[in-house]
Amino acid sequence: MVSFLSSIVILILGYLTYGKFVEKVFGVDEKRPTPAVSINDGVDFVPLSWPRIFLIQFLNIAGLGPIFGAVMGALFGPAAFIWIVLGSIFAGAVHDYFSGMLSIRHDGKSISEIVGIYLGENARKIMRVFSVVLLILVGTVFMTGPAQLLANLKLAGLSSMSIWLAIIIVYYFLATILPVDKVIGKIYPLFGAALLIMAIGIGSMLVIKGYNIPEIALTNMHPDGLPIWPMLFVTIACGAISGFHATQSPMMARCLPNEKYGRRVFYGAMISEGIIALIWAAAAMTFFDGGVLGLKAVVAEGGAGAVVSEISSSLLGPIGGVLAMLGVIACPITSGDTAFRSARLVIADAVGAEQGKTKNRLTLAIPIFAIGFILTRIDFSIIWRYFAWSNQTLAMIVLWTTAAYLIKSKKLHWIATAPATFMTAVSITYILQAPEGFSLPTTISYPVGIVAAITALILFMKKFGKDNKALEKANA
Repeated sequence: MVSFLSSIVILILGYLTYGKFVEKVFGVDEKRPTPAVSINDGVDFVPLSWPRIFLIQFLNIAGLGPIFGAVMGALFGPAAFIWIVLGSIFAGAVHDYFSGMLSIRHDGKSISEIVGIYLGENARKIMRVFSVVLLILVGTVFMTGPAQLLANLKLAGLSSMSIWLAIIIVYYFLATILPVDKVIGKIYPLFGAALLIMAIGIGSMLVIKGYNIPEIALTNMHPDGLPIWPMLFVTIACGAISGFHATQSPMMARCLPNEKYGRRVFYGAMISEGIIALIWAAAAMTFFDGGVLGLKAVVAEGGAGAVVSEISSSLLGPIGGVLAMLGVIACPITSGDTAFRSARLVIADAVGAEQGKTKNRLTLAIPIFAIGFILTRIDFSIIWRYFAWSNQTLAMIVLWTTAAYLIKSKKLHWIATAPATFMTAVSITYILQAPEGFSLPTTISYPVGIVAAITALILFMKKFGKDNKALEKANA
Protein backbone atom coordinates (compact mmCIF):
# COMPACT_ATOMS: atom_id res chain seq x y z
CA MET A 1 0.00 0.00 0.00
CA VAL A 2 2.85 2.41 0.82
CA SER A 3 4.40 2.08 -2.65
CA PHE A 4 1.02 2.64 -4.32
CA LEU A 5 0.08 5.73 -2.29
CA SER A 6 3.60 7.13 -2.56
CA SER A 7 3.50 6.74 -6.31
CA ILE A 8 0.30 8.80 -6.52
CA VAL A 9 1.82 11.52 -4.33
CA ILE A 10 4.98 11.61 -6.46
CA LEU A 11 2.92 12.01 -9.63
CA ILE A 12 1.08 14.98 -8.13
CA LEU A 13 4.33 16.53 -6.91
CA GLY A 14 5.78 15.91 -10.37
CA TYR A 15 3.03 18.03 -11.89
CA LEU A 16 3.54 20.81 -9.37
CA THR A 17 7.35 20.88 -9.61
CA TYR A 18 8.77 19.31 -12.77
CA GLY A 19 5.71 20.39 -14.74
CA LYS A 20 6.31 23.97 -13.65
CA PHE A 21 9.97 23.62 -14.59
CA VAL A 22 9.12 22.32 -18.08
CA GLU A 23 6.68 25.20 -18.52
CA LYS A 24 9.44 27.66 -17.54
CA VAL A 25 11.87 26.10 -20.02
CA PHE A 26 9.30 26.44 -22.81
CA GLY A 27 8.55 30.05 -21.92
CA VAL A 28 4.82 30.71 -21.84
CA ASP A 29 3.67 34.04 -23.24
CA GLU A 30 0.23 34.88 -21.83
CA LYS A 31 -0.10 37.91 -24.12
CA ARG A 32 0.55 35.95 -27.32
CA PRO A 33 -2.73 35.22 -29.19
CA THR A 34 -3.35 31.50 -29.56
CA PRO A 35 -4.69 29.97 -32.82
CA ALA A 36 -8.09 29.57 -31.15
CA VAL A 37 -8.29 33.34 -30.94
CA SER A 38 -6.31 34.50 -34.00
CA ILE A 39 -7.81 32.01 -36.47
CA ASN A 40 -11.17 30.96 -34.93
CA ASP A 41 -12.91 29.38 -37.94
CA GLY A 42 -15.83 28.07 -35.86
CA VAL A 43 -15.02 24.47 -36.81
CA ASP A 44 -11.59 23.27 -35.64
CA PHE A 45 -10.32 26.53 -34.14
CA VAL A 46 -12.84 27.31 -31.39
CA PRO A 47 -11.95 28.87 -27.99
CA LEU A 48 -13.11 26.66 -25.12
CA SER A 49 -12.67 26.94 -21.36
CA TRP A 50 -9.58 25.18 -20.02
CA PRO A 51 -11.53 22.76 -17.74
CA ARG A 52 -13.52 21.55 -20.73
CA ILE A 53 -10.38 21.27 -22.86
CA PHE A 54 -8.68 19.34 -20.05
CA LEU A 55 -11.48 16.77 -19.93
CA ILE A 56 -11.55 16.45 -23.72
CA GLN A 57 -7.75 16.10 -23.90
CA PHE A 58 -7.83 13.62 -21.03
CA LEU A 59 -10.40 11.42 -22.77
CA ASN A 60 -8.71 11.85 -26.16
CA ILE A 61 -5.41 10.49 -24.89
CA ALA A 62 -6.87 8.03 -22.40
CA GLY A 63 -9.80 5.95 -23.59
CA LEU A 64 -9.02 2.41 -22.56
CA GLY A 65 -5.25 2.91 -22.74
CA PRO A 66 -4.46 3.54 -19.05
CA ILE A 67 -6.91 0.79 -18.06
CA PHE A 68 -6.16 -2.13 -20.37
CA GLY A 69 -2.47 -1.24 -20.70
CA ALA A 70 -2.09 -1.00 -16.93
CA VAL A 71 -3.92 -4.32 -16.43
CA MET A 72 -1.52 -6.06 -18.78
CA GLY A 73 1.39 -4.16 -17.27
CA ALA A 74 0.39 -5.43 -13.82
CA LEU A 75 1.64 -8.85 -14.94
CA PHE A 76 5.14 -7.40 -14.47
CA GLY A 77 4.38 -6.73 -10.80
CA PRO A 78 5.32 -3.56 -8.85
CA ALA A 79 7.90 -2.65 -11.50
CA ALA A 80 4.87 -1.21 -13.30
CA PHE A 81 4.55 1.46 -10.58
CA ILE A 82 8.08 2.72 -11.25
CA TRP A 83 7.60 2.99 -15.00
CA ILE A 84 4.21 4.72 -14.71
CA VAL A 85 5.59 7.34 -12.31
CA LEU A 86 8.91 8.07 -14.00
CA GLY A 87 7.51 7.66 -17.50
CA SER A 88 4.60 10.03 -16.90
CA ILE A 89 6.61 12.80 -15.24
CA PHE A 90 9.80 12.81 -17.30
CA ALA A 91 8.69 11.44 -20.67
CA GLY A 92 4.95 11.25 -21.31
CA ALA A 93 3.94 14.62 -19.87
CA VAL A 94 6.91 16.36 -21.50
CA HIS A 95 5.96 14.71 -24.82
CA ASP A 96 2.31 15.77 -24.50
CA TYR A 97 3.09 19.29 -23.33
CA PHE A 98 5.42 20.11 -26.19
CA SER A 99 3.30 18.41 -28.85
CA GLY A 100 0.49 20.73 -27.76
CA MET A 101 2.47 23.92 -27.14
CA LEU A 102 4.55 23.68 -30.31
CA SER A 103 1.31 23.29 -32.23
CA ILE A 104 0.02 26.46 -30.58
CA ARG A 105 3.20 28.31 -31.58
CA HIS A 106 2.75 27.14 -35.19
CA ASP A 107 -0.90 28.04 -35.84
CA GLY A 108 -2.34 24.76 -34.59
CA LYS A 109 -0.45 22.59 -37.08
CA SER A 110 -0.60 18.79 -36.74
CA ILE A 111 2.34 16.85 -35.36
CA SER A 112 3.62 15.73 -38.77
CA GLU A 113 4.07 19.38 -39.79
CA ILE A 114 5.80 20.22 -36.50
CA VAL A 115 8.22 17.32 -37.04
CA GLY A 116 8.95 18.62 -40.54
CA ILE A 117 9.72 22.11 -39.27
CA TYR A 118 12.41 20.88 -36.89
CA LEU A 119 13.67 17.59 -38.35
CA GLY A 120 13.40 18.35 -42.06
CA GLU A 121 11.25 17.67 -45.12
CA ASN A 122 12.00 13.94 -45.31
CA ALA A 123 10.87 13.52 -41.72
CA ARG A 124 7.73 15.51 -42.52
CA LYS A 125 6.80 13.22 -45.43
CA ILE A 126 7.39 10.07 -43.38
CA MET A 127 5.39 11.44 -40.46
CA ARG A 128 2.45 12.43 -42.66
CA VAL A 129 2.08 8.86 -43.90
CA PHE A 130 2.93 7.35 -40.51
CA SER A 131 0.40 9.52 -38.66
CA VAL A 132 -2.49 8.99 -41.08
CA VAL A 133 -1.96 5.21 -41.21
CA LEU A 134 -1.74 5.02 -37.41
CA LEU A 135 -4.89 7.13 -36.93
CA ILE A 136 -6.95 5.15 -39.44
CA LEU A 137 -5.80 1.92 -37.78
CA VAL A 138 -6.88 3.23 -34.37
CA GLY A 139 -10.21 4.47 -35.70
CA THR A 140 -10.95 1.21 -37.49
CA VAL A 141 -10.16 -1.03 -34.55
CA PHE A 142 -12.30 1.19 -32.33
CA MET A 143 -15.14 0.72 -34.78
CA THR A 144 -15.14 -3.06 -34.84
CA GLY A 145 -14.36 -3.75 -31.18
CA PRO A 146 -17.26 -1.77 -29.64
CA ALA A 147 -19.63 -2.93 -32.42
CA GLN A 148 -18.94 -6.56 -31.54
CA LEU A 149 -19.41 -5.91 -27.81
CA LEU A 150 -22.69 -4.07 -28.36
CA ALA A 151 -23.93 -6.90 -30.59
CA ASN A 152 -23.03 -9.49 -27.95
CA LEU A 153 -24.86 -7.50 -25.27
CA LYS A 154 -27.90 -7.15 -27.56
CA LEU A 155 -28.25 -3.57 -26.37
CA ALA A 156 -31.60 -2.06 -27.43
CA GLY A 157 -32.46 -5.49 -28.80
CA LEU A 158 -29.91 -5.23 -31.62
CA SER A 159 -27.68 -8.28 -32.03
CA SER A 160 -26.32 -7.54 -35.49
CA MET A 161 -22.72 -6.38 -35.55
CA SER A 162 -23.28 -4.83 -38.99
CA ILE A 163 -26.05 -2.58 -37.65
CA TRP A 164 -23.95 -1.45 -34.69
CA LEU A 165 -21.00 -0.89 -36.99
CA ALA A 166 -23.16 1.31 -39.22
CA ILE A 167 -24.37 3.32 -36.20
CA ILE A 168 -20.82 3.84 -34.95
CA ILE A 169 -19.59 4.87 -38.41
CA VAL A 170 -22.37 7.47 -38.69
CA TYR A 171 -21.44 8.88 -35.29
CA TYR A 172 -17.73 8.90 -36.18
CA PHE A 173 -18.48 10.71 -39.42
CA LEU A 174 -20.48 13.41 -37.65
CA ALA A 175 -17.79 13.84 -34.98
CA THR A 176 -15.18 14.17 -37.73
CA ILE A 177 -16.87 16.89 -39.81
CA LEU A 178 -18.99 18.90 -37.34
CA PRO A 179 -17.48 21.83 -35.38
CA VAL A 180 -15.47 20.63 -32.40
CA ASP A 181 -17.78 22.28 -29.88
CA LYS A 182 -20.96 20.65 -31.26
CA VAL A 183 -20.29 16.97 -30.51
CA ILE A 184 -16.85 16.45 -28.97
CA GLY A 185 -17.05 19.57 -26.84
CA LYS A 186 -20.39 18.51 -25.36
CA ILE A 187 -20.12 14.77 -24.66
CA TYR A 188 -16.39 14.32 -24.04
CA PRO A 189 -16.31 16.23 -20.73
CA LEU A 190 -19.07 13.90 -19.44
CA PHE A 191 -17.24 10.73 -20.46
CA GLY A 192 -13.94 12.14 -19.19
CA ALA A 193 -15.49 12.86 -15.80
CA ALA A 194 -16.98 9.34 -15.72
CA LEU A 195 -13.57 7.80 -16.40
CA LEU A 196 -12.05 9.82 -13.55
CA ILE A 197 -14.89 8.92 -11.16
CA MET A 198 -14.54 5.24 -12.04
CA ALA A 199 -10.81 5.27 -11.27
CA ILE A 200 -11.20 7.26 -8.05
CA GLY A 201 -13.89 4.82 -6.92
CA ILE A 202 -11.69 1.80 -7.58
CA GLY A 203 -8.70 3.40 -5.86
CA SER A 204 -10.74 4.44 -2.83
CA MET A 205 -12.16 0.95 -2.37
CA LEU A 206 -8.68 -0.58 -2.56
CA VAL A 207 -7.66 1.62 0.37
CA ILE A 208 -10.91 1.41 2.37
CA LYS A 209 -11.10 -2.38 2.14
CA GLY A 210 -7.42 -2.70 2.98
CA TYR A 211 -6.26 -4.68 -0.05
CA ASN A 212 -2.68 -5.88 0.26
CA ILE A 213 -1.15 -4.01 -2.66
CA PRO A 214 2.38 -5.32 -3.38
CA GLU A 215 5.30 -3.12 -2.39
CA ILE A 216 8.21 -2.24 -4.64
CA ALA A 217 11.06 -4.59 -3.76
CA LEU A 218 13.82 -6.39 -5.65
CA THR A 219 12.31 -9.74 -4.68
CA ASN A 220 8.95 -9.16 -6.38
CA MET A 221 9.63 -6.77 -9.24
CA HIS A 222 8.46 -9.28 -11.84
CA PRO A 223 6.89 -12.26 -10.04
CA ASP A 224 5.83 -14.01 -13.24
CA GLY A 225 9.34 -13.86 -14.66
CA LEU A 226 8.36 -11.65 -17.59
CA PRO A 227 11.25 -9.77 -19.26
CA ILE A 228 10.87 -6.19 -18.09
CA TRP A 229 13.17 -4.75 -20.76
CA PRO A 230 11.80 -3.59 -23.11
CA MET A 231 8.36 -5.25 -22.87
CA LEU A 232 7.08 -3.31 -19.84
CA PHE A 233 7.84 0.01 -21.54
CA VAL A 234 5.74 -0.93 -24.56
CA THR A 235 2.94 -2.73 -22.70
CA ILE A 236 2.18 0.30 -20.52
CA ALA A 237 2.08 3.07 -23.10
CA CYS A 238 -0.84 5.43 -22.49
CA GLY A 239 -0.20 5.30 -18.74
CA ALA A 240 3.39 6.50 -19.17
CA ILE A 241 4.13 7.74 -22.71
CA SER A 242 2.27 7.23 -25.98
CA GLY A 243 2.92 8.61 -29.45
CA PHE A 244 -0.82 8.59 -30.14
CA HIS A 245 -1.13 11.51 -27.74
CA ALA A 246 0.93 13.67 -30.11
CA THR A 247 -1.76 13.25 -32.77
CA GLN A 248 -4.41 14.43 -30.32
CA SER A 249 -2.74 17.38 -28.58
CA PRO A 250 -2.81 19.66 -31.67
CA MET A 251 -6.58 19.22 -31.84
CA MET A 252 -6.94 20.83 -28.42
CA ALA A 253 -4.14 23.29 -29.18
CA ARG A 254 -6.60 24.80 -31.66
CA CYS A 255 -9.05 25.45 -28.81
CA LEU A 256 -6.81 26.72 -25.99
CA PRO A 257 -7.62 30.42 -25.33
CA ASN A 258 -4.34 31.23 -23.53
CA GLU A 259 -0.88 29.65 -23.34
CA LYS A 260 -0.96 29.83 -19.54
CA TYR A 261 -3.40 26.90 -19.50
CA GLY A 262 -1.05 24.62 -21.42
CA ARG A 263 0.47 22.94 -18.36
CA ARG A 264 -2.95 22.26 -16.86
CA VAL A 265 -4.29 20.75 -20.07
CA PHE A 266 -1.38 18.88 -21.69
CA TYR A 267 0.98 18.09 -18.80
CA GLY A 268 -1.91 17.73 -16.36
CA ALA A 269 -3.93 15.33 -18.50
CA MET A 270 -0.93 13.00 -18.81
CA ILE A 271 -0.33 13.04 -15.06
CA SER A 272 -4.02 12.29 -14.50
CA GLU A 273 -3.75 9.39 -16.90
CA GLY A 274 -0.72 8.14 -14.98
CA ILE A 275 -2.75 8.17 -11.75
CA ILE A 276 -5.50 6.13 -13.42
CA ALA A 277 -2.92 3.67 -14.70
CA LEU A 278 -1.48 3.33 -11.17
CA ILE A 279 -4.92 2.59 -9.74
CA TRP A 280 -5.72 -0.08 -12.33
CA ALA A 281 -2.28 -1.64 -12.10
CA ALA A 282 -2.64 -1.86 -8.32
CA ALA A 283 -6.16 -3.28 -8.56
CA ALA A 284 -5.17 -5.86 -11.17
CA MET A 285 -2.15 -7.19 -9.28
CA THR A 286 -4.05 -7.26 -5.95
CA PHE A 287 -7.67 -8.22 -6.55
CA PHE A 288 -7.36 -11.85 -7.67
CA ASP A 289 -6.32 -14.81 -5.53
CA GLY A 290 -2.68 -15.54 -6.17
CA GLY A 291 -1.88 -11.92 -7.03
CA VAL A 292 -0.14 -11.56 -10.38
CA LEU A 293 -0.41 -15.28 -11.10
CA GLY A 294 -4.17 -15.13 -10.45
CA LEU A 295 -4.39 -12.13 -12.75
CA LYS A 296 -2.56 -14.06 -15.44
CA ALA A 297 -5.18 -16.80 -15.36
CA VAL A 298 -8.08 -14.34 -15.73
CA VAL A 299 -6.35 -12.50 -18.58
CA ALA A 300 -5.71 -15.79 -20.38
CA GLU A 301 -9.37 -16.73 -20.12
CA GLY A 302 -11.18 -13.45 -20.82
CA GLY A 303 -8.58 -10.78 -21.59
CA ALA A 304 -8.18 -7.37 -19.95
CA GLY A 305 -11.90 -6.66 -20.44
CA ALA A 306 -12.83 -9.51 -18.10
CA VAL A 307 -10.44 -8.14 -15.47
CA VAL A 308 -11.97 -4.64 -15.68
CA SER A 309 -15.52 -5.98 -15.53
CA GLU A 310 -14.91 -8.24 -12.52
CA ILE A 311 -13.01 -5.63 -10.50
CA SER A 312 -15.54 -2.86 -11.25
CA SER A 313 -18.59 -4.95 -10.44
CA SER A 314 -17.08 -6.38 -7.25
CA LEU A 315 -15.71 -3.15 -5.81
CA LEU A 316 -18.40 -0.70 -6.96
CA GLY A 317 -21.50 -2.91 -7.24
CA PRO A 318 -24.17 -2.22 -9.89
CA ILE A 319 -22.75 1.25 -10.52
CA GLY A 320 -19.39 -0.35 -11.16
CA GLY A 321 -20.94 -2.67 -13.70
CA VAL A 322 -22.39 0.28 -15.59
CA LEU A 323 -19.08 2.16 -15.44
CA ALA A 324 -17.25 -0.96 -16.63
CA MET A 325 -19.55 -1.15 -19.64
CA LEU A 326 -18.97 2.55 -20.25
CA GLY A 327 -15.22 2.00 -20.08
CA VAL A 328 -15.14 -1.03 -22.36
CA ILE A 329 -17.55 0.35 -24.96
CA ALA A 330 -17.74 4.15 -24.79
CA CYS A 331 -14.06 4.89 -24.17
CA PRO A 332 -12.75 3.21 -27.33
CA ILE A 333 -15.49 4.96 -29.32
CA THR A 334 -14.31 8.33 -28.01
CA SER A 335 -10.78 7.47 -29.10
CA GLY A 336 -11.92 6.26 -32.50
CA ASP A 337 -13.85 9.37 -33.49
CA THR A 338 -11.01 11.75 -32.63
CA ALA A 339 -8.59 9.46 -34.48
CA PHE A 340 -10.55 9.99 -37.70
CA ARG A 341 -10.90 13.71 -37.00
CA SER A 342 -7.15 13.98 -36.43
CA ALA A 343 -6.52 12.09 -39.67
CA ARG A 344 -8.60 14.70 -41.50
CA LEU A 345 -6.60 17.51 -39.92
CA VAL A 346 -3.24 15.90 -40.73
CA ILE A 347 -4.20 15.51 -44.39
CA ALA A 348 -5.64 19.04 -44.50
CA ASP A 349 -2.38 20.47 -43.17
CA ALA A 350 -0.37 18.40 -45.63
CA VAL A 351 -2.26 19.57 -48.72
CA GLY A 352 -3.11 23.05 -47.44
CA ALA A 353 -6.87 22.50 -47.58
CA GLU A 354 -8.87 25.10 -45.68
CA GLN A 355 -11.45 23.34 -43.47
CA GLY A 356 -13.93 26.09 -42.71
CA LYS A 357 -16.31 24.95 -45.45
CA THR A 358 -18.33 21.74 -45.06
CA LYS A 359 -17.56 20.73 -48.64
CA ASN A 360 -13.82 20.76 -47.97
CA ARG A 361 -14.21 18.63 -44.85
CA LEU A 362 -16.38 16.11 -46.71
CA THR A 363 -13.81 15.89 -49.51
CA LEU A 364 -11.24 14.60 -47.04
CA ALA A 365 -13.48 12.70 -44.63
CA ILE A 366 -15.29 10.50 -47.18
CA PRO A 367 -12.11 8.78 -48.54
CA ILE A 368 -10.78 8.32 -44.98
CA PHE A 369 -13.96 6.54 -43.90
CA ALA A 370 -14.05 4.50 -47.10
CA ILE A 371 -10.58 3.14 -46.28
CA GLY A 372 -11.60 2.55 -42.67
CA PHE A 373 -14.69 0.62 -43.72
CA ILE A 374 -12.67 -1.55 -46.11
CA LEU A 375 -10.25 -2.36 -43.32
CA THR A 376 -13.13 -3.62 -41.14
CA ARG A 377 -13.61 -6.40 -43.72
CA ILE A 378 -10.03 -7.65 -43.23
CA ASP A 379 -8.56 -9.84 -40.48
CA PHE A 380 -6.83 -7.10 -38.60
CA SER A 381 -5.07 -8.96 -35.79
CA ILE A 382 -1.67 -9.31 -37.43
CA ILE A 383 -1.44 -5.69 -38.55
CA TRP A 384 -2.60 -4.44 -35.15
CA ARG A 385 0.24 -6.25 -33.41
CA TYR A 386 2.55 -3.61 -34.87
CA PHE A 387 0.61 -0.79 -33.23
CA ALA A 388 2.48 -1.11 -29.92
CA TRP A 389 5.83 -0.60 -31.61
CA SER A 390 4.51 2.11 -33.95
CA ASN A 391 3.03 3.98 -31.00
CA GLN A 392 6.28 4.17 -29.04
CA THR A 393 8.31 4.92 -32.17
CA LEU A 394 6.07 7.92 -32.82
CA ALA A 395 6.66 9.08 -29.24
CA MET A 396 10.40 8.75 -29.82
CA ILE A 397 10.23 10.92 -32.96
CA VAL A 398 8.20 13.62 -31.21
CA LEU A 399 10.69 13.76 -28.34
CA TRP A 400 13.59 14.17 -30.79
CA THR A 401 11.58 16.94 -32.47
CA THR A 402 11.12 18.66 -29.11
CA ALA A 403 14.84 18.34 -28.40
CA ALA A 404 15.63 19.94 -31.79
CA TYR A 405 13.29 22.83 -31.02
CA LEU A 406 14.90 23.39 -27.63
CA ILE A 407 18.43 23.34 -29.04
CA LYS A 408 17.50 25.79 -31.80
CA SER A 409 15.84 28.00 -29.18
CA LYS A 410 18.96 27.75 -26.95
CA LYS A 411 16.98 26.21 -24.13
CA LEU A 412 17.61 23.22 -21.88
CA HIS A 413 17.19 20.42 -24.41
CA TRP A 414 18.01 17.52 -22.08
CA ILE A 415 14.45 17.46 -20.73
CA ALA A 416 13.55 16.01 -24.15
CA THR A 417 16.87 14.58 -25.34
CA ALA A 418 17.22 12.18 -22.39
CA PRO A 419 13.76 10.56 -22.73
CA ALA A 420 14.17 10.57 -26.55
CA THR A 421 17.34 8.52 -26.20
CA PHE A 422 15.66 6.15 -23.76
CA MET A 423 12.64 5.62 -26.00
CA THR A 424 14.95 5.02 -28.97
CA ALA A 425 16.52 2.15 -27.05
CA VAL A 426 13.05 0.83 -26.15
CA SER A 427 11.70 1.04 -29.70
CA ILE A 428 14.69 -0.53 -31.45
CA THR A 429 15.19 -3.27 -28.87
CA TYR A 430 11.51 -4.19 -28.99
CA ILE A 431 11.25 -4.54 -32.76
CA LEU A 432 14.46 -6.59 -32.83
CA GLN A 433 13.25 -9.19 -30.35
CA ALA A 434 9.43 -9.11 -30.63
CA PRO A 435 7.63 -11.95 -32.48
CA GLU A 436 6.15 -9.43 -34.90
CA GLY A 437 9.65 -8.05 -35.47
CA PHE A 438 12.90 -9.91 -36.08
CA SER A 439 12.57 -12.42 -33.19
CA LEU A 440 16.25 -12.03 -32.29
CA PRO A 441 17.58 -13.30 -28.94
CA THR A 442 18.17 -10.81 -26.15
CA THR A 443 21.92 -11.34 -26.47
CA ILE A 444 21.64 -9.47 -29.77
CA SER A 445 18.63 -7.17 -29.27
CA TYR A 446 19.79 -5.70 -25.96
CA PRO A 447 23.25 -4.48 -27.00
CA VAL A 448 22.15 -3.46 -30.51
CA GLY A 449 19.24 -1.43 -29.10
CA ILE A 450 21.46 0.37 -26.59
CA VAL A 451 24.22 1.06 -29.13
CA ALA A 452 21.63 2.35 -31.62
CA ALA A 453 20.22 4.76 -29.02
CA ILE A 454 23.69 6.07 -28.12
CA THR A 455 24.52 6.44 -31.81
CA ALA A 456 21.29 8.37 -32.38
CA LEU A 457 22.21 10.72 -29.53
CA ILE A 458 25.71 11.33 -30.91
CA LEU A 459 24.43 11.98 -34.44
CA PHE A 460 21.69 14.26 -33.15
CA MET A 461 24.08 16.34 -31.06
CA LYS A 462 26.58 16.51 -33.92
CA LYS A 463 23.97 17.70 -36.43
CA PHE A 464 22.13 20.24 -34.31
CA GLY A 465 25.23 21.40 -32.49
CA LYS A 466 26.80 22.16 -35.87
CA ASP A 467 23.63 23.89 -37.11
CA ASN A 468 23.55 26.10 -34.03
CA LYS A 469 27.21 27.08 -34.38
CA ALA A 470 26.62 27.95 -38.04
CA LEU A 471 23.61 30.07 -37.10
CA GLU A 472 25.55 31.88 -34.36
CA LYS A 473 28.41 32.55 -36.79
CA ALA A 474 26.01 33.94 -39.42
CA ASN A 475 24.42 36.26 -36.87
CA ALA A 476 27.75 37.43 -35.45
